Amino acid sequence: MASRTPIIAGNWKMNNTIKETKELLTALIPLVKDAKCEVAVCAPYTSIAAAAGLIAGTKIKLGAENVHWADKGAFTGEISADMLKELGVEYVIVGHSERRQYFGETDATVNKRAKAALSRGLKPIICVGELLGERESGATDDVVIRQTKGAFDGIAADELKNIVIAYEPVWAIGTGKTATADDADATIAVIRGVVGELYGKDAADAMRIQYGGSMNAKNVAELMAKPNIDGGLIGGASLKAEDFAKLIAGVN
Repeated sequence: MASRTPIIAGNWKMNNTIKETKELLTALIPLVKDAKCEVAVCAPYTSIAAAAGLIAGTKIKLGAENVHWADKGAFTGEISADMLKELGVEYVIVGHSERRQYFGETDATVNKRAKAALSRGLKPIICVGELLGERESGATDDVVIRQTKGAFDGIAADELKNIVIAYEPVWAIGTGKTATADDADATIAVIRGVVGELYGKDAADAMRIQYGGSMNAKNVAELMAKPNIDGGLIGGASLKAEDFAKLIAGVN
């Protein structure tokens, strides 16, 4: 099995003003200075510049929560990869379930956004995951296979080193419910199998795949002990410095 550096990324969603961003990061930076994993924070657009200034030279990498597929143009309310790159962004979340659920994101648009990010040197965190009804009907594997194949359509093998996948069962996001560690690992193994089918076993072994779905300080050790789980995409637990730091400390 390839050696994979775990990555914990905080997804702040529509939270944190600039003032709150400064307070959170000022508290977080000293708490994670000895982190054994890669740490990123994905901030709302208005806080990216402030975050960039604070975390420069620290262990924390800068991320954004979405990116448009076009370089520029008449796309009111959207933001381009060049704009994010200019602000010092390294990672960008693509295809989060909330984007799929509320804003019409599809497998095809996820693919276009991922390609746009890669073309400008950004590292997409590509999200896949099933709804509760899909899990209950036994369709989990079919859903994540479809979403993963769709997201990677036309992406070259040499781009894989810049991609992270986040498996986030939609029913476990912000609900306090968590897939069992065994269930999460099994589904991530399916996703890794798709990468292997598309690009070969070595590529699959090297791909970092996070779990996103109410990961917290209490369950992180159990989840991270599983062979296929390489970190987490963290929502609520990333909004308080001490909670986020405790979670990060649980990654060995």
